[in-house]
Amino acid sequence: MADASAKFHSPELLPPGPAAADLGAAQQHDGLHFWQFMVAGSVAGLVEHTAMFPVDTLKTRMQIGSPLCHPPLGLRQVLHGVLRAEGPFGLYRGLVAMSLGAGPAHAVYFSVYEFSKKSLSGNNPSNPFAHAASGVFATVASDAVFTPMDTVKQRLQLKSSPYKGVLDCVARVLREEGIGAFFASYKTTVVMNAPYTAVHFATYEAAKRGLTQISPENTSDEQLVVHATAGAAAGALAAAVTTPLDVVKTQLQCQGVCGCDRFSSSSTSTVIGTIVRRDGYPGLMRGWKPRMLFHAPAAAICWSTYEAMKSFFYELNNKE
Repeated sequence: MADASAKFHSPELLPPGPAAADLGAAQQHDGLHFWQFMVAGSVAGLVEHTAMFPVDTLKTRMQIGSPLCHPPLGLRQVLHGVLRAEGPFGLYRGLVAMSLGAGPAHAVYFSVYEFSKKSLSGNNPSNPFAHAASGVFATVASDAVFTPMDTVKQRLQLKSSPYKGVLDCVARVLREEGIGAFFASYKTTVVMNAPYTAVHFATYEAAKRGLTQISPENTSDEQLVVHATAGAAAGALAAAVTTPLDVVKTQLQCQGVCGCDRFSSSSTSTVIGTIVRRDGYPGLMRGWKPRMLFHAPAAAICWSTYEAMKSFFYELNNKE
């Protein structure tokens, strides 16, 4: 799925420890029901992606590349081109497809994570290996849900996209390319999310510890600020590190559309080789600026929204 989602946040987002060992328990971590974590994560993901969607559109267009014999376009050039030719609404093409995919993908992630953790933990609910394996299963499952709509979103974001909307894109891709086209980037997406998650977790925890040590007496009062700042740093670094795989994902999802190359296979190595031969190694870093500009504030937005939703549900539960 999309990179800046609730699944990439701190383990605090997911109900850990013994309180989460039983999905049927009345209360989960922080006094919230399991379904409330799912709703909070879904809302946070939707707010995050919607707020930063124009930046995602710019990233997609930069990653597709320029026509042969034309120099690659920079961020400002792409932005001016979209506004001049399509107006502000051109930055939001594909937003509906993203919305349709992000909510269910977040719900699947939380469900699979909790179910797997319960099944694998056995008598040790704090087993880190069970948590790691559960995260892998959740990522594989949620990416399977989100990838088809992500493909539709990316194709709608292209300059001179031939599709009229979500339904037209889905119908034409099924008719002309088959259902496999929706999953051409699935393996690359899963491979990309593994290092993204690792870098994000490590950076987030380190940044959070550092920020907490700066002013430990105000930690409780500035919790949202700490989460947002640490999340922004983690999102930016993880985005930069995984940009090459994101370029591969974008090219696989948009192959054969609007003059984009079509690949003989969906192998990540095949696409990387094609990009390097055509554009050199710098071609693998196309769109790194908007990708970082997307994930830094997106992580901060998602953290703030998630914490706000948790507070709302906590107060709601206390009134009952």
